[in-house]
Amino acid sequence: MAEPPSLSSLKLSRPELAVFVSGVASMGLEILAGRLIAPEFGSSIYTWGSIIGVFLAALSLGYYRGGKQAAARASNPRLARLFVATAFYVAGLILFGELMLQSLSGLPLPSRFASLPAITLLFGPPTYLLGYVSPYAAELSGRTDVGAASGHVYAVGTIGSIVGAFATTFFLIPTLSVAEIGLIFGLLSVVTALALLRPNIGSDEAVWSVAVTILLVGGAVTGGIGLDTAGNSVYHTQTAYQELRVVDADGTRTLYLDGQPHSAMDLDQPTRHVFDYTSYFHMPFLYTEEVDRVLFVGGGGFTGPRVFLDKYPNVTVDVVEIDPEVVSTAKRYFGVEESERLNIYTTDGRQYLEETNETYDVIVLDAYRKDKVPFELTTVEFMQLTSQRLDDDGVLVANVISAPSGPASQFYRAEYKTMSQVYPQVYSFPTVGSVVVQNIEVVATKDSTLVTSEELQARNERRDIGIDLSSELTTYRNSEPTDDVPILRDDRAPVDSLLDPMVGQRYVIAQSNESETNASTSNTTLIRAAPT
Repeated sequence: MAEPPSLSSLKLSRPELAVFVSGVASMGLEILAGRLIAPEFGSSIYTWGSIIGVFLAALSLGYYRGGKQAAARASNPRLARLFVATAFYVAGLILFGELMLQSLSGLPLPSRFASLPAITLLFGPPTYLLGYVSPYAAELSGRTDVGAASGHVYAVGTIGSIVGAFATTFFLIPTLSVAEIGLIFGLLSVVTALALLRPNIGSDEAVWSVAVTILLVGGAVTGGIGLDTAGNSVYHTQTAYQELRVVDADGTRTLYLDGQPHSAMDLDQPTRHVFDYTSYFHMPFLYTEEVDRVLFVGGGGFTGPRVFLDKYPNVTVDVVEIDPEVVSTAKRYFGVEESERLNIYTTDGRQYLEETNETYDVIVLDAYRKDKVPFELTTVEFMQLTSQRLDDDGVLVANVISAPSGPASQFYRAEYKTMSQVYPQVYSFPTVGSVVVQNIEVVATKDSTLVTSEELQARNERRDIGIDLSSELTTYRNSEPTDDVPILRDDRAPVDSLLDPMVGQRYVIAQSNESETNASTSNTTLIRAAPT
C-alpha cells in the first residue's frame, strides 16, 4: 500500500515558492489594475480587454526572454533580484500611479484604445519581470525531464494565480484601498526575495530590501501623489464594485464613484437639489394623479429618495442599491435613515423586480453612469419587467447620460427606441439644452394618451407638487430618429459600442440654484473612457 505524502514532500522548494508568489502577484495586480484604471478611463469591455492583453503580452515577453537566459543565468539570487525590482516598481505605482494616469489620459488616441498607454506603462514592467520567474524556476528545479519540469512549474504558478485572483477579488479589494493592496503585493515580493536569499543575505540585499519597504509603506501611508478631487476628502474606500469617495467642498458634500460625481447634498439644506437633473424625478407627478409608492433603482447618496420623503409625506419609497458600502456611506455621511416610509434593499435591481410582488406608481431608474451602464437594465426584457411592476397609470423615469443628438447620442436613442417597444408613450427632457453629453431624463407611461408640452405646463401650474418644473419642461421631446440604432435585448445589447462616441466629449452636469427652479451654473468634466 502506498504511503501518504509526508509534510516534507509537500513543502515548496525555493524556486517553486518563487513561481507560486509570481502567480499570486501577477493575477492580483491584473485585477487591481481594473480598480486603478477605472476612475480615469472607465471599466468598459475595452478597458478590461486592454488590461488582459497587456498582462498576457508582458508575461509572454518575460517567459520568452527568461527562457533564453535561464540556462546561463538562472539562480536564486537572480530570482530574488526580480522580486526586489518588482516591489520597487509597485512602490512607484503606489506613489505616482494616479499622477501618471492623469497625465496619460489626454493622449489623442481613438477612444477604444485610450487606456492602453497607461496600462502598458503602469503594469507592463512588473508583469514582464514576473514572467522571468517560471523559466528560471524550471531551470532550477533539478528535473532532467524538461516536460515534467515545465509542467510542474506552470501548475504551481497557476495555483498561485488562482489564489491571487480569489484573494484580491473577494478579500483585498472589498477591504483595503488600492495603495494598501499594492503594499501587500510589494511586501510579498520583498519577503519572497529574502526567502530566496537566506541565509546568505548580504548587506546590499538588506539595504535594498529596507529601502523598497520604506517606499512601499510611505506610498501606502500618503496614498500617493496625484491631482485629487477638489475639496476635503472625508471618506475613501474600495468596495466590491467601485472606488468610493465622499468629498466636501464649498458647503456641498459629493459622492464620487470611480472618480465621477454621483450624488451631491447641500450641507445646510440637505433636501435641496444640487444637481438639477434630480429635480426631473418629480416629473411623474405631472403624468399621474396619485403617487403612493415609489421605487428607486440605484441609491447613491439617496438624493431623490430623501427629497421625496421630505416633500411628499404620504409617499413610501423603496430603494434598491447593489453595493452595500454605498448604502452604509449614505447612512453615515448623507443622513439616510430607514423607516416605515423608506425601505432599502441591497441587491441587484433586476433581481429585485423579478422577485418582488410589490407594485409601484413610479419607478426611477438611476443606475446608469457615464462609465458604467449595466446592460441588463437597458433591454426590452427589463423594460417589460418594469411595466409589470407598475400600476396601470404608472410612470417610469430613466436617468440616461448621453447626448440628445449627434454621434454621441447613440445610446440615448437606442434606449428611447427600446423603451418605446414596451411603453406606448415615451418623452425625454435633456437637462442642459445643447448637444453636449448630459443627463437626459426619459419618461415612459403605460397610458397611451399623448400629453403635450402645453398640457404639462398647465398641470405644473395647477398641481402643487412641491417644485416648479416650468423651466425643465421647456426641453420636452416626444419623437426621436431611431432608424440607425438597435433595440437592446438580453441576447444583444451593445452598450459599450453605443457609448463609445461619447469618449472625449464634455459631460455637463447642471447645478440648480437656491430656489430649486432653474439651472444656474454648470459643472463640467471630461469623459475620458468609454462607458460600459
